[in-house]
Amino acid sequence: MRVVLIVMDSLGIGYLPDAEAYGDKGANTISHITERCGKLHIPNLESLGYGNIPGNSDGAYSVVQPAGCFGRLAEASKGKDTTTGHWEIAGLETDVPFKTYPDGFPKEFMGAFEEAIGIGTLGNYPASGTEIINVLGDEHEATGKPIVYTSADSVFQVAANVDVIPLERLYEICETARKMLTGKFACCRVIARPYKVIDGKRVRTSDRRDYSVDPPDETVLDIIKESGQRVCAIGKIRDIFNGHGITDAVHTVSNMDGVDKTIEAMKEDFQGLIFTNLVDFDSKYGHRRDPEGYGRAIEEFDSRIPEIIRAMDAQDVLMITADHGNDPTWTGTDHTREYIPLLVYTHGNAHGEDLGTRTTFADIGATIADLLDVRRPKHGRSMSGYIQVYPD
Repeated sequence: MRVVLIVMDSLGIGYLPDAEAYGDKGANTISHITERCGKLHIPNLESLGYGNIPGNSDGAYSVVQPAGCFGRLAEASKGKDTTTGHWEIAGLETDVPFKTYPDGFPKEFMGAFEEAIGIGTLGNYPASGTEIINVLGDEHEATGKPIVYTSADSVFQVAANVDVIPLERLYEICETARKMLTGKFACCRVIARPYKVIDGKRVRTSDRRDYSVDPPDETVLDIIKESGQRVCAIGKIRDIFNGHGITDAVHTVSNMDGVDKTIEAMKEDFQGLIFTNLVDFDSKYGHRRDPEGYGRAIEEFDSRIPEIIRAMDAQDVLMITADHGNDPTWTGTDHTREYIPLLVYTHGNAHGEDLGTRTTFADIGATIADLLDVRRPKHGRSMSGYIQVYPD
């Protein structure tokens, strides 16, 4: 048996009860995209039960008899970032949110960091990545100093023109930061943000690399790997878990490349988990506050779902979910604290079941553990009883 878990990065489905504490009361990524763009053409997500999940666009996408199980999950962890969301999906809840740097990183740290890499830096404030490379690009390209910035998440991002700072050197700079951002300067992720100048415009490349902290406890990925089964990470999954619980990983350059590589992995004969992150929803459209682009990306993914289903073996289980929200109509440019959707499809289900509203993303990890016949992680309640799989 295999579980294919696809994360539509940031496609939230309505604000959580505690969203006001995060400044997100009223956010709803999918509903506000629909309000701005009109009803999306997503017949395959509709057929799986996406529109039957509470909070989704006032029922605009609901169907009478969904082919998949459907529900929504609340985040039990503190925070609304990528790492926290993915870790919780895998059965690890975070009680203390990661430290953020709304005023930039302390002078004490930046001085030590610049000494370690042998050059000064530019920036060191919260910013949109596409904007800061235009604001500071000329100075960076003239001086060779890397651009450092952060956001509302716990991130230390380093941007550089790869014709000024070669890619491998940029990675070395980020690896140095990763080693230093611990203790009182703790930070969840260091992100390399390379760009090139193409036709006079600064364009970020697909060579982004994330350097995450180690998960503090085991996840369902570790448990699956220890059982001798395969955990195939597609997209930034390997980076999010810092390699823990991963047997093999592939890089992706776009959502559609992520779908291609997922299907390629499904054609191989093995037992275990295929864990895919489709990051374009978040990085290209959510953070850039582009609801129209976000809507088109959802439609594009929807059009590939039949291919994914055709690639499934008789016992495969397909799960489609998210990791947080990123309402492109909301204020600022950061994530929004929302419920996430869950769709589950198998060839064995005669019809879909309503999974209800779950209290933690970790129910996904617990369900995967049951399906793959391994012990469950510490958190989460299994939903495997709702899921019908053809017997061996």
